[in-house]
Amino acid sequence: MKIVFMGTPDFSVGIIKALHESKHEVVLAVTQPDRPKGRSGKLMPCPVKEYATDAGIEVFQCEKIKAAEAVEKLRGYHADLFVVAAFGQILSKEILEMPRFGCINVHASLLPKYRGASPIQQAILDGEKSTGVTIMQMNEGLDTGDILISREVAIDEKETGGSLFEKLAKTGSSLVTVAVDGIEKGELTPRKQDDSMASYAGIIKKEKGRIDFSKNAAEIERLIRAFDPWPSAQTSFSGKTLKLWRADVKEENDGSVPGTVTDITKDSFTVSCGSGQLVVRELQLEGKKRMSTKDFLLGNDLNKGDRLGE
Repeated sequence: MKIVFMGTPDFSVGIIKALHESKHEVVLAVTQPDRPKGRSGKLMPCPVKEYATDAGIEVFQCEKIKAAEAVEKLRGYHADLFVVAAFGQILSKEILEMPRFGCINVHASLLPKYRGASPIQQAILDGEKSTGVTIMQMNEGLDTGDILISREVAIDEKETGGSLFEKLAKTGSSLVTVAVDGIEKGELTPRKQDDSMASYAGIIKKEKGRIDFSKNAAEIERLIRAFDPWPSAQTSFSGKTLKLWRADVKEENDGSVPGTVTDITKDSFTVSCGSGQLVVRELQLEGKKRMSTKDFLLGNDLNKGDRLGE
């Protein structure tokens, strides 16, 4: 089949690669315009553009996929199928109905759970034991289309947003060719989503990583893992931002004000929370590299009774 692929970040790269290396033909890669990165503000291509360019696939970058000129460009490829994975723009009904087999989306959750922009992080935040990848037939709603195929993926006890991202990207890459082959052969039976079971994972903003020590320790520990590597879980120490990267939960309550350092060992320190305590194992002080708590304690004056977040 002739496929137009739409995607932008790292999650999308394995998927377009799998399609490109299959028997199907990716005739166009549609992605977001180059964006400024780093302190220099230099315009940089997104991961999908980089891959497509190296693979010899034509690239089309557009700010608004619904614009008349973009719609006409897409129409000119006479594609059998549009495959979408973390593209970042909403498709119009006109575009959805353009290909012979419509448009499918590769989504990083077991729909109808975690519709929206941040299903990977939200699954960890909620303490889920598993999640997965769903490939759905797109409609005009937000991740509300009929399910074509899905595959479950276990969430490990110490899973981070980054490690789960890699798992789901790999799963999506293997599942997409199964889906496309099944569509071509007419072997997939779409099934409606149960809207009563739906949940939503919205866009993550950096400020969501701010740690509130009045919450329970288990919830904070999940926040630390979910927001690794971005936007990170942050508090403050001596007037500087302190990112927490790895921690364990201690169930016993100390009775101290949340955020208070209650114990210090050679390789960890413990912080009181609204319920339970957090044993910090790895962190990063503003202007420094990520390091073990042991190394941090060697170079910083932290004492019992100090409060984080002040």
